[in-house]
Amino acid sequence: MVIKKVNLEIVCGITSKIPDTAYPEVAFAGKSNVGKSSLINALMNRKALARTSAQPGKTQTINFYNINDAMYLVDLPGYGYAKASAEIKAKWGKMIEKYLHTSRQLKAVFLLIDIRHDPSANDKMMYEWMVAQGFAPIIIATKLDKIKRSQVQKQVKAIREGLDVQPGTTIIPFSAETKQGREEIWELVDSLVLPLPEGEPVE
Repeated sequence: MVIKKVNLEIVCGITSKIPDTAYPEVAFAGKSNVGKSSLINALMNRKALARTSAQPGKTQTINFYNINDAMYLVDLPGYGYAKASAEIKAKWGKMIEKYLHTSRQLKAVFLLIDIRHDPSANDKMMYEWMVAQGFAPIIIATKLDKIKRSQVQKQVKAIREGLDVQPGTTIIPFSAETKQGREEIWELVDSLVLPLPEGEPVE
């Protein structure tokens, strides 16, 4: 997708009603500090539209980024942030759950996992919960630039086995630094949200 226009159009807090939008949506979930904001900035070709922070738990709202008046990238709050109170964590969980249940335009959910580590208990819980809701999460293995190239396949296998992913699940290694994996993610998003008119070639 050639990005001509991007803006943060809708911000949903804990008490907000989930909006009924006009365009297809793809959502990004992941634990705090997994690199979600960096990924979204890289996808949108913007340096700081999604606020990145060394302090985890920064995204506490559901943010809808309008791309070209054609689709939304939806940034879900990071889960598993240790310093958040149990009450806040429960509210974030409910907010994510409410969105996944009620969005009528949601075409796919991407689940971000740090490629350097085996999936955490929270990652497993999130993956299993999404599958139970009828989704087939696409896994993005973030922070690819932080490991040696020779370790990539081993770490991808560890994610596949750690989450016990369903057969055929796509896992895309990604680096916000080098942008490796960006094209692959966009190709997948395009195929989900932009049905091609018959006979129109893919660029």
